[in-house]
Amino acid sequence: MRDTRSRTTSARRTLMRAGGVLAAVALAAACAPPGGGGTDETEAPADDAPAAEVPTELTDEPVTLDLYLESGFTEAWDALQQEFTDQYPNVTFSVRADSFQNLAQNAVRIINAPDAPDLIRFPTVASAAKDGLLANLDPYAEAYGWNDWPQGTLNQVRVDDDGARGSGSLYALGVGYNTTGLYYNKAKAEELGLTMPPATIDELEDMMATAAEAGEVPMMVGNADFTVAFPYQMVQNQQSGLDALKEWIYVAPEATFELDSSVTAAETIQEWAGAGYFPDDLNAIDYATMVGRFTGGEGLFMPNGDWEAGGLTANAPGEFGFMLFPTVEEGDPHVAMAAPATYVVPETAADKDAIAYFLNWIHTDETARQIVLDVTGSTPGGPADLPAPTAPEGSVIEETLAAAAQLAEDDGAIDFIGNATTGILTSTIGPNLQLLVTDRMTPEEFASSVQAAYETELGR
Repeated sequence: MRDTRSRTTSARRTLMRAGGVLAAVALAAACAPPGGGGTDETEAPADDAPAAEVPTELTDEPVTLDLYLESGFTEAWDALQQEFTDQYPNVTFSVRADSFQNLAQNAVRIINAPDAPDLIRFPTVASAAKDGLLANLDPYAEAYGWNDWPQGTLNQVRVDDDGARGSGSLYALGVGYNTTGLYYNKAKAEELGLTMPPATIDELEDMMATAAEAGEVPMMVGNADFTVAFPYQMVQNQQSGLDALKEWIYVAPEATFELDSSVTAAETIQEWAGAGYFPDDLNAIDYATMVGRFTGGEGLFMPNGDWEAGGLTANAPGEFGFMLFPTVEEGDPHVAMAAPATYVVPETAADKDAIAYFLNWIHTDETARQIVLDVTGSTPGGPADLPAPTAPEGSVIEETLAAAAQLAEDDGAIDFIGNATTGILTSTIGPNLQLLVTDRMTPEEFASSVQAAYETELGR
């Protein structure tokens, strides 16, 4: 987050950017991001039809692009619009904005209206894509080379003919791409004689044990609004069976959460809680309090995302570091939750070609990429071989950018489990994690309860 945001706003952005996990957490009221294992490949459109040819040159005729954005997150767009108009004076913008809650509730109606915008913030694409309300972006992906970008996060917004995510045609792009991992307190690590980062989960556990023996909180995390879902999935991501987990997140037919990785992660989180690696008042700590206590000096580690790097750089320069969550075996490809802030083009949009040019420009233009980092705190995505935007030297932003680059190289982005369905985080995953860490539910019961709620919500 930027230094101009309060902690409350920081928490709110955290959840919304994470796609759904975070929106539920910060709003306490909706979690974020596919990929993993370094084997994701772009799949052809579901019908295997060749993509239609589209222009990749911007018209020189006057164009007004209509954007429908999320209120509270328009600052980056203001800067992007101004820069684009400076470079292309024939293009101007008309902007409407609404709250995340109203967008979630009314976006389908807005997209289906006669005056549909050219681009709209839209977090859940599957149903609208299946219903034909969204423009299929495959022709633009082919023309602009988007299929050559790292596909971990793009696969999150691919939808097949059955409405399952993870493969098929592309129906959205992100503007800002988040990466999750572990923040750590540099001074505490030095006092404890710990050399960061741990290369494996075993090394991480040894470090937390050292911190606990010294009377420190090993991992600052809150669970009042279900942020333990972060370390839970961070552990699960490193286990075998990653493809099966992605299928579950993408609501593939016959997908199940009753996986060995689900149980292993639950066992690990329960063991960490029992060993005192989390705060004693874990279930009473909300997201904003978690961040506040960590930045105030409580805790060696904090599981979180790069959206906090801007605030930490501005308010506590040099005090904190960031790393991707360690793997089971040293040298394995990294896997991490990573989510785009997704934007879609309605099927009835008036200026699809121009808005596609604008979206490509955001991902590839040097100035635009820097704006995305400076204003949103997120990496800009786009081609893997483009240089990263400039971060303050020695800052935690520099470390989050390096982590994002490593994740892109490993093609290890995966969506948040809380994004599998609209209600799965707040109805089941979160509350049952509260039971799990207090030994009121077994790991096996946790996995089966999540699957049962999933099937109920999907009507399976």
